Amino acid sequence: MPTRDEMASNKWLEPIAHRFLSPELWRFTRRSVPRGVALGLFCAFIIPVGQIFLAAFMALPARANVPLSAIATFITNPFTFPFWIVVANRVGSFILKIDAAAGGLAGEELQGERGRLLAEFFQTAGVTAFGFLVLAVVTASIGHVVSSWSWRYIVARRRSRRLARMEADLDRKLEANKQ
Repeated sequence: MPTRDEMASNKWLEPIAHRFLSPELWRFTRRSVPRGVALGLFCAFIIPVGQIFLAAFMALPARANVPLSAIATFITNPFTFPFWIVVANRVGSFILKIDAAAGGLAGEELQGERGRLLAEFFQTAGVTAFGFLVLAVVTASIGHVVSSWSWRYIVARRRSRRLARMEADLDRKLEANKQ
């Protein structure tokens, strides 16, 4: 991933560099991390190509973490995309409950084998596209909740460790003063 300085010197980003390179978009905070994860997961499923750039540019108005939104899009990559196509088709079919009768009616209206095959293709493509939309919304929601809970857990664990260290230091100092 390019650094902030490399992005600032890019001629294509020059018109929006002041907005895109704002430090708040690159910090890991309790609000920007879940937004970045959710935005990246949404963009990963909503379009098949260019999702990294879409997630990075959508992070601007959402004030989401840019690196996390770009990294989260890698859930759909060339190796996992066939798996996600099958999952999206199954999810779309389950939600829409499209059965063989609907395909039969469309096939009867179009004459010939070629027309029936075309109708079945568009039916399958529509179901899969709807499944991708459902996956985008569901994974973004789950990603936001999980990353928010994880952030709170990590911060609470660090705080308890720091308090335990401070308490141990204080106990040592009090024992040293007693002797």
